Amino acid sequence: MKAAAQLMACDLQRRNDLDGRGNLSEENLAQFTSFFLRTCIDQVDFMERLIQPERLRDRILIWAEEEIRADKLPIKSGNVLEAVLYRGELPRAEVAALLGTSDRQARRITSALIDREALTSANPRAPFRLAFPAKLAARWMPGLFPEQRD
Repeated sequence: MKAAAQLMACDLQRRNDLDGRGNLSEENLAQFTSFFLRTCIDQVDFMERLIQPERLRDRILIWAEEEIRADKLPIKSGNVLEAVLYRGELPRAEVAALLGTSDRQARRITSALIDREALTSANPRAPFRLAFPAKLAARWMPGLFPEQRD
């Protein structure tokens, strides 16, 4: 039975005294819930195989290293990304100490990462978080989007 048919079946009157306590069919609701959860698990498994989260960190740090070598990012940019990947977010006040640099140099590094759209922040005082810009999607998460053909 298709998803729409299973969902509509949840609104059917109960069949007998063993099919729930209310007016609607509990058995059909249970069948739809089972179908829905199996579909969710299937999609999570599919995305996990596609994104390979265990390798995401390596892909991001390799990208950062290549950008540093190409003089598109300052040295130590990878350290900031690694800290954000490990912690989930990085308070602004901790960046200079993390990098062992001045506040000015730390701001220069984080500004470059924001300009490259690798980092984001809700406001000028909020901690840094990893951004997932569309322009880096093919690099950070290969296979997630179809390759562009000229």
